[in-house]
Amino acid sequence: MPAEQIHLVRHGEVFNPQGVLYGRLSGFGLSDLGRSMAQAAADDLVARDRPVTALVSSPLQRTQQSAEPIATAFALEPLLDERVIEPENRFEGKRMRGADGALRDIRNWPLLVNPWEPSWGEPFRSIADRMLAAIGDAWEAADGGDVVIVSHQLPIWMVHRRLAGLSLAHDPRRRRCGLSSITTLERRGDRFVEVGYTDPAAGLSAQATDVGAV
Repeated sequence: MPAEQIHLVRHGEVFNPQGVLYGRLSGFGLSDLGRSMAQAAADDLVARDRPVTALVSSPLQRTQQSAEPIATAFALEPLLDERVIEPENRFEGKRMRGADGALRDIRNWPLLVNPWEPSWGEPFRSIADRMLAAIGDAWEAADGGDVVIVSHQLPIWMVHRRLAGLSLAHDPRRRRCGLSSITTLERRGDRFVEVGYTDPAAGLSAQATDVGAV
């Protein structure tokens, strides 16, 4: 019996004192605040009083740590899926903001020629395709109940825009995908539709120093 709902959960705040774009780099785990955010997401899911029967996570450290309180709450073992990972980005390890930011370095400007693809990393279309493939497989494999998938801001936003019939190219500053937010999907006929969005860590986000793309 397929899943009833799919919940896409973004990871919590990352400990990133240098303010670099960490992408897929290792060694970037949650801050203490990020762990509180992850717990807020888990508490929100528990409060819904819905049977969560499967948990999928991106293999990166910050998403595995964000999945931990959900795994504990529902007594589940997370399944790691490379298809829900952060996209590749050629600016990884660089500071993007400030006087010494990578965007001010003319040597990096060729990476910015096509923001609609984008030219600095994995194509938006590829991100949406792999995410929806992972979502479809998780939905099909579930033994009823709900599935939680812990992923990243851009992959979740690509799902939102694909399902809404919007262009995948967008302004990163306008993404509606807060830290530890939950985007909920249901299957209607032969397609998924978005049925809800909650931001259980919104009260903590004002304290965050690393919020991802802005």
